[in-house]
Amino acid sequence: MIALLKRLLAARHRIAFHLYMGIGTAVVLTMVASLVAWFSFDQVGEAQRQVNERAVPEIATAFAVAQQSGTLAAAAPRLVAAETPMAFNEVADKVAAERDDFKKQLAALTQQGAAEERFARIRARGDTLIANINAIEASVSKRFELRERSRGLQKNLESLQNELVGILIPAIDDQLFYAMTGYRTLGKPPAPRAQHLSEAELSLYRDLAELQEGTTTATRLLASAFNLSDVLLLEPLQERFDSTVDGIERKLAALGSGPLHSTLDQTSDRQIPKVGFRIERAYLHSELDQTFNRLFDLGRGDEKIFALRALELQVVEQQRALLDRNRDLSIELVSEVEGLVNTARGSAQEATQTSTQAIFTGRKLLLAINAIGIIGAILIAWLLVGRVLLRRLEFLSNRMRRMAEGDLEAKIEMSGRDEVADMAAALEIFRHNSLEAQRLNLVEKLAADLEEKNATLETVLADLQLAQDQIVMREKLAALGELTAGVAHEIQNPLNFVKNFAEVSEELLEELQEVLEEEGIQINEEQRELLNEIKGDLTDNLGRIRHHGDRANRIVRDMLQMGRGSGEARAADINDLLEEHARLAFHSARATNANFQLDIKEDLDEEVGELEVVPQDLARVFLNMVSNACYATNEKRHSPETASDYVPTLWISTQRTPDQVEVRIRDNGNGIPPDVVDKIFNPFFTTKPTDQGTGLGLALSNDIVREHGGIIKVHSEPGEFTEMTIELPTERSASLQADPADSDATTTPSSV
Repeated sequence: MIALLKRLLAARHRIAFHLYMGIGTAVVLTMVASLVAWFSFDQVGEAQRQVNERAVPEIATAFAVAQQSGTLAAAAPRLVAAETPMAFNEVADKVAAERDDFKKQLAALTQQGAAEERFARIRARGDTLIANINAIEASVSKRFELRERSRGLQKNLESLQNELVGILIPAIDDQLFYAMTGYRTLGKPPAPRAQHLSEAELSLYRDLAELQEGTTTATRLLASAFNLSDVLLLEPLQERFDSTVDGIERKLAALGSGPLHSTLDQTSDRQIPKVGFRIERAYLHSELDQTFNRLFDLGRGDEKIFALRALELQVVEQQRALLDRNRDLSIELVSEVEGLVNTARGSAQEATQTSTQAIFTGRKLLLAINAIGIIGAILIAWLLVGRVLLRRLEFLSNRMRRMAEGDLEAKIEMSGRDEVADMAAALEIFRHNSLEAQRLNLVEKLAADLEEKNATLETVLADLQLAQDQIVMREKLAALGELTAGVAHEIQNPLNFVKNFAEVSEELLEELQEVLEEEGIQINEEQRELLNEIKGDLTDNLGRIRHHGDRANRIVRDMLQMGRGSGEARAADINDLLEEHARLAFHSARATNANFQLDIKEDLDEEVGELEVVPQDLARVFLNMVSNACYATNEKRHSPETASDYVPTLWISTQRTPDQVEVRIRDNGNGIPPDVVDKIFNPFFTTKPTDQGTGLGLALSNDIVREHGGIIKVHSEPGEFTEMTIELPTERSASLQADPADSDATTTPSSV
């Protein structure tokens, strides 16, 4: 007992003792206030019991009915908005639970003896709302069924489109090749010109081309039906489809009236019987007729695309009408519920007046108790918190802030035997330990600085290694340029022989004609016409040989000039220079990759004419940019994300303005990201692997164009296209008037 008293006497100096005393006083005051409140609440509870047993249940049930009706009306759009059967089933389960709750609330309202006439109206509207929800669920299920059937028809449409393309495109290509050249197969002589350029062959080509155009139109119209959102737009679309079908049927009828020639052994992956190299028109007509009938059936059948899409749009309209009706029903239910609430509200007001008096009495007693509690709290705050706690805690706070700023030298001393004094002692220990930690942190910082510098050195070493690899690649390309120049020099002699012998052969034909006329050899008119025809064919063929020999000789000469470096400025035809080197870059890509494909489209302004340029330097620019386009389109063609109908395409165009000439080179490759566009003209910058690009091509091209007084503009959309625009002044650049310096760059195009 004595020991307990001693502990109590010792504890009187502790902050906890003072807090316990304050809390005990607060508990006593709280118990007194609770007794007063209990007495007051008992009186209020008696007055409110009548409200709780009569008015409140009616109000709560009425509100629940109104709230549940609104929930059901709001749930209907979620049913309609479901995109998958799984999502629809999840929403339907939630709606079913809400519908059951709504029925229970209606039943509860009946048991409370509400006004029968008003309840009958609420019940009728509730039943209608439930029926509408059921109808919406059924319509959504039907919509999913129609959508699944539509997807099946879409797949059939895509399959038929691919099948028709597989039949028509090879036939069109073969017929065009035959009509232009007369060749049916390799190794066989061509057909006579009068035969392969006859009206029948050309008419056959036009029929096939128009069939392909009609196929494209019909499939697009059918595909458009899936995207319509208004049933009124279906009928005009179907009429256009019927008109297109009539045109296709007329062309099919025309196709079945004559023979079709082709060099293909297969059409649409099926063997077609042949006689020699002649495919029967009737067989192709039969193949097309069967396939087109399946296409026509997709649009004309009762259960096909147009009819199915009309049903789907009608279901959507029905759902929209049901949703509007549900909103109206929800508003009507809320109006009826408000009437019930007003009736119950009158009963609640009477009970409220009774409880108000009891609350007033309890309020006065509670105010007196609160006044006593506030006075006690002020005394505790002044004596205990202000004088004992805050002043000493503020001293500790100031010392901790100074320690945080780095002042760890001053010792912390505080008298007393309470918890604050214990905190001061602990802070003194922390100060001593912090001094030791500062020394350790300094050592760790020095180690981190050393590690960072080592990482910087490793990065610089990696950059040097990359630059070395690019220099090695440049040397390889230079050696390849020298080899190309040597091969071009060796090819030039055979080309000169071909050209010279073609010119001599033309002169011999002229001499033969003169000898025949001088000797007076008698030949009939038919033989003379045959001789003239043979002479004309030989002259035409020799002219073609000489023309293409000149072109090959010019290409070889340009290659030799580019291999020797920059030449002198002279007048050059920009269109010819662009066209020749675009073809040269294309065939270079084909030589390294047999599967390479590219469709080159030209739009050359005839007014461009000649400019005073260094042809071999400008040729390097065109080669570099077209080679970059070839690489970009080929990379996109092999990308798994590229669409199956992607066609690698290159557009080259020229345009002359009063003060400059614009050359545009555009491809539909992967494009250039915005953060890379500003770097593509930097030397040694490349996005290609090290063994495929040095990063010097565009840098060299930019220097050449600037020496000509022009600029290069880049416009690119990632994933879509890249367009390079070269602007050259029509007046000779001042930099070209000086003696041109030799360049060691090779003709092999490099790019980013």
